[in-house]
Amino acid sequence: MSPGVDRRPVTAMVHRRRRFAVGSLVAAIAAGLTFAVVGLVDGDADRGDQASTTSAALTPQLPELLEPAPILPADIGGEPVPDPQVLAGVLAPELSDPRLGGRVNGQVVDVATGGVLFEQSAGRAVVPASMAKLATAMAVEIAVEPGRRLTTTVVSGPNPGEVVLVGGGDPTLSSAPGGNVYPGAATLADLAAQVTAAVGVPVTAVIVDSSLFAGPATGPGWGEADAPSRYAAPITATMVDAGRFGPLDDGPRSGVPDLDAGRALAAALGVPDAAVSAGTARPGERLLGEVSSAAVERLVEQMLSLSDNVLAEALARQVALAVGRPATFDGAAAAVRSTLERAGFELSGAVLVDGSGLSTANRLSPGLISEILRTAAGDPQSPGRALLAGLPVAAYDGTLFERFGASPAGGVVRAKTGTLNGVSALAGIVETADGRLLVFAFVADQVPLGGRFPAEAALDELASALAACGCH
Repeated sequence: MSPGVDRRPVTAMVHRRRRFAVGSLVAAIAAGLTFAVVGLVDGDADRGDQASTTSAALTPQLPELLEPAPILPADIGGEPVPDPQVLAGVLAPELSDPRLGGRVNGQVVDVATGGVLFEQSAGRAVVPASMAKLATAMAVEIAVEPGRRLTTTVVSGPNPGEVVLVGGGDPTLSSAPGGNVYPGAATLADLAAQVTAAVGVPVTAVIVDSSLFAGPATGPGWGEADAPSRYAAPITATMVDAGRFGPLDDGPRSGVPDLDAGRALAAALGVPDAAVSAGTARPGERLLGEVSSAAVERLVEQMLSLSDNVLAEALARQVALAVGRPATFDGAAAAVRSTLERAGFELSGAVLVDGSGLSTANRLSPGLISEILRTAAGDPQSPGRALLAGLPVAAYDGTLFERFGASPAGGVVRAKTGTLNGVSALAGIVETADGRLLVFAFVADQVPLGGRFPAEAALDELASALAACGCH
């Protein structure tokens, strides 16, 4: 999470009736995968705005998966299409807003036809910040088997009383029986109960096996202060609460999340003073317990809604494993890229070095981002259902909970945020005043130092102009 984002208490949220046509679309085509995480903020790292933070309650909500009935009219796509010239005139004053720093790269695309209605340097590869998570999300939905769950196991160790905690790449494993910020997460309490019943002797030592992931634990281009921080941790295959020191902790995360996961297991086993060390499970050891995460589709939703850097990196490694590449930063980035290219996406000029967008070395074009979103919002048989369901809703949930204010676009815009020093981005889907569904992607990559929040407000106004536009 960004170190400088204010958090408003959930009780301060004013519940209003909103026009929610886009939400209805997502409910229909996302196979029931929608959820709301109220009171959560952007997981992007804006290292330039580290002042003024407040505390807020986290209230995740995630409904059961259902088989949805169709709710869209058969003639969807028959609404008036905005006239490109009129649209350009409406967007011009918003794009020239000085709060955006003088350079905005962007594109607006009609979902039904794929026609480009507006573009401004849309092919320029720029620092995408957390919009890179959209590329990761799409690659997961293409490459990773639907319904896959990430399993954490405990097996017997080399000596009596020793157990081995084997990480399966699930950072959402909860230290608390009641869960954490990730709805549907497995719990250490469940795992410990299985181990206690199976081990037969008192546990004296916990060995942590994180060999599923390899290579450096922090990404290329990450700053020294990025991991551990409030918004990221070193990426290891064994983690609890995504490296937090508690299920809802919002302070700096662990610098050794794998070993801290081992300590958390020891505590859950009732032996908090047991020795904890890193190691590798021997082949053929007896299984003592196992727990599994929510399905990857749910993890994609959670990653996008919370803009969760740690979860994004874990999911990118699942893409690497699915296509036979090493589960490293380099392997995951290459796997995401190759997966998208095989699916027909154009990545000329693109650079990917991590799965979260935390690195300033990443480069993606607004045109690529809009094509990913258009694919997700288009043919119901195409990948991207969880991607759409995970997009925060303006003025309602996720990283847009405190944005858009009293704008009539509240509840109408669904979009992914992106924030790094000098970069502010917003990309998503919006329904026009005439009911036409559009995809948009805008990246301001010359935002003045300290100008994060004004730039975000300007982007919100830009998206609101799209929502209010008939433009014909």
